[in-house]
Amino acid sequence: MAKKIDGYIKLQVPAGQANPSPPIGPALGQRGVNIPEFCKQFNAATQKLEAGSPIPTVITVYADRSFTFEMKTPPASFLLKKAASIGKGAKEPGRGVAGRVTQDQLREIAEVKMQDLNANSVEQAMKIIAGSARSMGLEVQE
Repeated sequence: MAKKIDGYIKLQVPAGQANPSPPIGPALGQRGVNIPEFCKQFNAATQKLEAGSPIPTVITVYADRSFTFEMKTPPASFLLKKAASIGKGAKEPGRGVAGRVTQDQLREIAEVKMQDLNANSVEQAMKIIAGSARSMGLEVQE
């Protein structure tokens, strides 16, 4: 028989840096989840990823206080800022240009994000990522 789901917790946790401090500790503590166990499992699962990159995580908490978690790919904005080598997007997107990304960089990001995007092909995923880039004030080079 399947376990009864008590709830879901959505967090954005830096890869390899999960610890019991806020926001992780309080969010898990409210549901009665073993916080050190989550931190240990999450850090082990993300040790091969770039340290500090934000990983959206959905934690499923069961009635017996056990849990499972599913990690998604880093946000497109994080990957775009890394590709363009900038700290943050433009103050006024559409007017100012914060940086530039090439089609090759868009393709790489789209391939990484493909599992989380609602797209049937890499070309469609590239269009989604290009829209995110423009909304951050990045110029997309042809």
